[in-house]
Amino acid sequence: MDIIRQFSFLYAGVAYFFTGDGWKNLVMFFIGILLIYLALAKDFEPALLMPMGFGAILVNLPFSGAINQMNEALGYEVPGIIDWLFKVGIDAAEAMPLLLFIGIGAMIDFGPLLSNPKMLLFGGAAQFGIFLTVLVASFIFPEFKDAAAIGIIGAADGPTAILVSHIFKSNYMGAIAVAAYSYMALVPTIQPAAIKLVTTQKERRIRMPYNPQSVSRRTRIFFPIIVMIIAGLVAPMSVSLVGMLMFGNLLRECLKLDSLSQTAQTSLANLITILLGLTISSSMKAEYFVTFDTLIIMALGLFAFVFDTIGGVLFAKFMNLFLSEDKKINPMVGGAGISAFPMSARVIQKMALKEDNQNHLLMHAVGANVAGQIGSVVAGGIILTVVPMLI
Repeated sequence: MDIIRQFSFLYAGVAYFFTGDGWKNLVMFFIGILLIYLALAKDFEPALLMPMGFGAILVNLPFSGAINQMNEALGYEVPGIIDWLFKVGIDAAEAMPLLLFIGIGAMIDFGPLLSNPKMLLFGGAAQFGIFLTVLVASFIFPEFKDAAAIGIIGAADGPTAILVSHIFKSNYMGAIAVAAYSYMALVPTIQPAAIKLVTTQKERRIRMPYNPQSVSRRTRIFFPIIVMIIAGLVAPMSVSLVGMLMFGNLLRECLKLDSLSQTAQTSLANLITILLGLTISSSMKAEYFVTFDTLIIMALGLFAFVFDTIGGVLFAKFMNLFLSEDKKINPMVGGAGISAFPMSARVIQKMALKEDNQNHLLMHAVGANVAGQIGSVVAGGIILTVVPMLI
């Protein structure tokens, strides 16, 4: 009887793919395998895309025990590990994305930004694509909260995108998360094309000598505290985002808690990253993910990401109108103002060396890049604060 029962499960599982919307589950298998391939073969954010790809397959298996299932015989819902992780780690208090920011903050050295504070402007300018996309998406999606959540994809900041989409109870959280992490992984492919579209070769060859200014320990300690206070006054809903990021950085800069700082950078960040990748697959169930809206979201995410980059570049070009010839800014540095740290800074350095093998822009780009990390979470906080007032 046990053998017959096992074969009946096998038959029902295989038949499931060929009845009703079962084909959508097969599509999710393909998407899951694609994400794993990009992670392992192409080295695109493997710590995130691999768990997400594996989880996409896991939750779309017929009658999967990894997700909540109503057991007719028992008369109650049987909990699944993936849905449980989602409920505890994201649904209850958005804990996982926020805890991850502690690790990210502990990894970031704000020294290049503090020694060249004008780079902070690019962290704001390079969020242009977010707000432009929110406006565009509002004409497509009836719920303005969905449009706002989709716009955050442009920050190339996965945790912020997950947090905003969850707080707004968006039905598209899975698609938004996949888009955010995918485009973050594709920074080396997308950014050079976007930057070349709006710059000339002469502009890309502008040299920017780096004269680092010493940054005192006191400044490094006060900076995260001051940023948290200002962000909280400007956009109160950003406090949880900015606060966790700045707390992680304070662990790094105080030099009294080295073991905690190293734990945040390694053990905590790695553990939360793995669990977050698996957990987000709870929102990648076929019935929610395999829709025409998902394709639109992916396209809008690309639009947001490209115009975030272009926004930073054009702002640098605007600043150059008022600067003397020897103080002009290489517009490519403005493109580093997105949140994808440190990939974007490395992309700008490679592009600069390709144009002129003596042009070293890395430290300028790093300054803009860490400013973008602050800018993206503040942008998320602004959207969380303003959008509810508009609806």
